[in-house]
Amino acid sequence: MSKALRLSEKWFRRGLWLVAFIFAGFLIGLGGSVVGDLPQVEQTLGLEDFIDRPAATELRSRIKAGQKTEEETSAALEQAELKLQVARTDAGTAAETFSNWLATRGATARSDQDPELIARTRALDKLKAAERAAQGQIEQQEQKALDARQAVQAAQSQLAKLELAAQTGLQQAQRAQELRVFGYRLALTLPLLLVAGWLFAKKRKSTYWPFVWGFVFFALFAFFVELVPYLPSYGGYVRYVVGIVVTALVGRQAILGLNRYLERQKLAEALPDAQRREELSYDVALARLAKSVCPGCERAVDLKNDSIDFCPHCGIGLFDHCVPCHTRKSAFAKFCHACGTSAAAPANTTAAVPVLP
Repeated sequence: MSKALRLSEKWFRRGLWLVAFIFAGFLIGLGGSVVGDLPQVEQTLGLEDFIDRPAATELRSRIKAGQKTEEETSAALEQAELKLQVARTDAGTAAETFSNWLATRGATARSDQDPELIARTRALDKLKAAERAAQGQIEQQEQKALDARQAVQAAQSQLAKLELAAQTGLQQAQRAQELRVFGYRLALTLPLLLVAGWLFAKKRKSTYWPFVWGFVFFALFAFFVELVPYLPSYGGYVRYVVGIVVTALVGRQAILGLNRYLERQKLAEALPDAQRREELSYDVALARLAKSVCPGCERAVDLKNDSIDFCPHCGIGLFDHCVPCHTRKSAFAKFCHACGTSAAAPANTTAAVPVLP
C-alpha cells in the first residue's frame, strides 16, 4: 500500500506508527509496574507460619543450651588436659627422683633413711593421686560433651521433622497463593486482551488508529510477557491444557475466518466486473497490483504480460484503454497516465490538446 501513498503521507504514517509504539511503551511500563506489585496483595509466607511454634521453640532452646554446654565443656576439657599433663610431668619427675634415691640408699644401706623413704613414697603417691584425679576430670568433661552432643543431635532431629511437616504445608500454601496471584493477573490482563480484540476488529482503521495499535501491542505484551510466564505448572498439566484450549480457540476462529473470506470471495466474483472494481478500495487495489496479484481474488497474475487485460482466475478487469487516447492503462487508475483524462469521464469526452504557440 505504501506505493499508493503520497510522500508526505508516508512520513506522516511513519510518525503515527512511532506515536503508537511510544504509547504502547508507556502503557507497558505502567502495566508492568501494576503486575509487578500484584504479589504484594498477598501476605509473604514463611516456614514459621506452618511449624508447631511451642514445640519448635522448646527444641531450639534445647539445641542452644546443648551447644552452649558443649562449648563450656570443650573449654573445661582443655583445662583438664593441661592439668593432667602437668600432673603427669610432676609424677614422672618425682618417680625418677625416687628411683635414683632408692638406688643410692641401696648402695649405702643406711637405716636412718627409712623415715625419708616413707615421706618420699607418700609424696609420690600424692602425685599419682593428683594425676588420676586429673584423668578423672577429663573423663567427666568428655562424658558431659558427649551427652551435650547427643542431646543437640536428638533435638535437631526432632526439629527437622517439624520443619519437614511445615515445609509441606508451606509449599501447598505457596501454590495456592501463586494461583491466586495468577488469577489477579488474569483478571487484569484478560479484559485488556478483549478490549484490544474489539479495538482491532472495529477501530484499527479509525482516525485514532495509532492509539488503537498502541493499546493492541500493550495488551499482547501484557498477555504473553506479564501473564504466560506466571502460568502455574502443576507438573505441566495446566500449561498444556491452557495451550490446547487457546490453540483450539484461535484455530477455530482462523478456520471460520477463512471460510467467511472464501464465501465473500465467491459472492464477490459472481458480481459484475464494474461493480467489483467500484467496491474495491483504490489504495487496496494499488497495493495488490504492486505485489503482482489480482485485486479481486488475490491470486498471482503476470501483470507484465501486455496481452492480459483480465484476471484468468476471477475475470475481473485489470487493464482497459483510455477513451480519448486509446492508451492501455490500469482499470483501477483514476486518471489516464498518457493524457490525464479522468477515468470517470463520459465516453464522448475528448482530451484537451494543448495549443502550440
